[in-house]
Amino acid sequence: MKIVLDDVSKGRNGGVLPATRLAFASGRVTLTTAETEQRPSVLGLIASGRMRPATGTVTIDGRRSPRRMRKVVALVDAPDVNDPAPDIAVVGVVEEELMFAGRRADPLSARRWLDDHGWRTLARTPIGQLEADDRIRMLLELAALRRGIEALVLVSPDRHGGDPRHWQRIAEDFAARGFAVLVIAGTAAATALEAEPPAPRGRVGRPRIRPTSALRPRRRPLTPTSTEGILS
Repeated sequence: MKIVLDDVSKGRNGGVLPATRLAFASGRVTLTTAETEQRPSVLGLIASGRMRPATGTVTIDGRRSPRRMRKVVALVDAPDVNDPAPDIAVVGVVEEELMFAGRRADPLSARRWLDDHGWRTLARTPIGQLEADDRIRMLLELAALRRGIEALVLVSPDRHGGDPRHWQRIAEDFAARGFAVLVIAGTAAATALEAEPPAPRGRVGRPRIRPTSALRPRRRPLTPTSTEGILS
């Protein structure tokens, strides 16, 4: 599978997103850059078939099909779109994602899933307190559970701090499993990756912090400017 964005833009004169070209395909990681507060999420929405560009085209395997894209592409951790509120406990995030995946979504099932992935000690930790490696791998694993997902669009992993080589390695792990992976990051992180040697081999994203209590879950909508063109 291959998705191509050809000169897509958003907003008057590309004010929200300037003309952008990129492609991502099964079994590969593609890193692209987007700066300012809104642009990474807007680009992620367009690349996953959830927002119409003002100009340019988006194709999947050579055809325009936003409906198919929404079925096979998961948008992951996009700020002000579908990033979990920082005060939600990890177990609550897992419950919700299991529901989206069509699986049992009760607290026991969520804890079992966390057990299976070595994250049980993080169950009561607010997701905003997770280290970057844990958060990124966890949200990608949960998105990959959804039926029919073939591609993952990870938005702004660099905003969580940590070593960018680690989330690059995590993305490569998912590409090795056959997913098409698009990572949208800032220029500074991309420059650091070009300058630094590869991260040491080995799985990153293991739990390393102590759990604490959390508040009730919530979701935050996009701002009015960004919601223009979102597909239902």
